[in-house]
Amino acid sequence: MFISPMLLHKSNQPFDSSDYITELKLDGIRLIYSVDKAGKVRLYSRHNNEITSKFPELTSLNIHPGTVLDGELIVSDNAGKPDFEAMMSRFMSSRDKTPVTFAAFDVIEHEGKRVTNLPLLDRKEILADVIPADSSILTKTQFIEGHGEAYFNAIKAQSLEGIVLKRKDSRYEIGKRSHSWLKVINYQYADILVTGCRKKPKDFGWLLQFEDGRYAGIMELGVPAKEKAKVYRAPIINESDDFACIDPIRCRVKYRNLTKSGLLRIPSFVEWA
Repeated sequence: MFISPMLLHKSNQPFDSSDYITELKLDGIRLIYSVDKAGKVRLYSRHNNEITSKFPELTSLNIHPGTVLDGELIVSDNAGKPDFEAMMSRFMSSRDKTPVTFAAFDVIEHEGKRVTNLPLLDRKEILADVIPADSSILTKTQFIEGHGEAYFNAIKAQSLEGIVLKRKDSRYEIGKRSHSWLKVINYQYADILVTGCRKKPKDFGWLLQFEDGRYAGIMELGVPAKEKAKVYRAPIINESDDFACIDPIRCRVKYRNLTKSGLLRIPSFVEWA
């Protein structure tokens, strides 16, 4: 059974509060893990796509019938860090057999009963009963109480994706983006050249280039309308069927990390540089 997951709001900065727990934000695929009353396992993506057949090894984890868990499906690199590109490779290819880990961070149903109205810490106790021992394929997301700033500094030093801050008393709000759960992303920043744009405004995208001339990817998010106009008004020096090229304009962007091919992952506009 699919249950639309609770979503996070963004926080620009970490903070310390005894009212919150702090978790590592795992860089993978959101997964709803459902075991019906007959014991049949079904796996769902965040957008209600059943993906059970892609991960057959997850259908025999000895989780009791009547359980629905929320968590993240990850692939770890040689250093033990979540590897998003490796996760997507496994997700997209039926031939890829890279081991995955389901890291559960919440329980939505337990013993056939919905437990979303219980406070988060009570649900964490239930989760500890559902998964009494962690393994390489099934684990619980670890958390600490408070200490958001120190935790965030620690994950920055390890070049990890970010942290999640959750109110201890938060209920599970199905299908809602809630201020009770906050994500703080460990963004990277760089000065980049905008060298062109897609010709169709409804299919927005800016061509990006590193200052040494290397292709940096396409920026499709986080650009205010007035900033878009600056590029669309720039004189065109060359064009293809899809893109109009302009004299480079320098801007500052934030992004998650560099991909293995050296491109900016999810770049978004910050300011003109």
